Amino acid sequence: MLSIIKPFLLISLILSTNLSAQPVHAKECVIFLHGLARTANSMQKIANTFEEQGFAVANIDYPSREHPIEVLAPLAIEQGLAQCPEATKIHFITHSLGGILVRYYLKQNELPNLGRVVMLAPPNQGSEVVDNYLAIPGFVMFNGPAVKQLGTDNNSMPINLGKAEFEVGIVAGTKTINPILSLSLDNPDDGKVSLEKTKVEGMSDFIAVPHSHPYIMKSPTVIDYALSFIRTGRFAQDN
Repeated sequence: MLSIIKPFLLISLILSTNLSAQPVHAKECVIFLHGLARTANSMQKIANTFEEQGFAVANIDYPSREHPIEVLAPLAIEQGLAQCPEATKIHFITHSLGGILVRYYLKQNELPNLGRVVMLAPPNQGSEVVDNYLAIPGFVMFNGPAVKQLGTDNNSMPINLGKAEFEVGIVAGTKTINPILSLSLDNPDDGKVSLEKTKVEGMSDFIAVPHSHPYIMKSPTVIDYALSFIRTGRFAQDN
């Protein structure tokens, strides 16, 4: 009889161990939104890290060069929400234009289970690069209609969105690999957006890092900052 009981005890122990090892954040989902003229592949490294930490992830590929912000926002975000059907809390991690899509969407829609948002290099007050290059042949053709909405004039979509009414942390880059575009920007800048233009009224936390616009999301330090903010609402300063 004991020889029969022992295997059942062993199986029970294995099952309980596996259950206790389940991700503690399994009911929290993070939606990742890439920037203009990029793909979901640019966010794969940071998405993989969050998945390894036990979060459900939705790394969204959306046609950033095909539509204006009003179309892109619901297109991308509702795709992400559909991939997080069981989530008790929805977080966002965005790069560049992705942050503006979240701001626009949340102005139009209420998410009762909204968690926290981390924006990497967002043009929250537009970019002078758009102001200076908009009239150059091929600029809009390459970047698509959304780029016309990212300037710093009165028609700027990010500026007109106003205050952030949700918990958001912003990571801004201070290193450029495009000195020509940087001539259009107030320093410090990341080659596409000046540090000051990434800020938005209502933000919960802000940190600057020595990284450029195209690669900021791949930095291990930035990924650690993003994890910290999603977990605690603050960027840990000991990375």
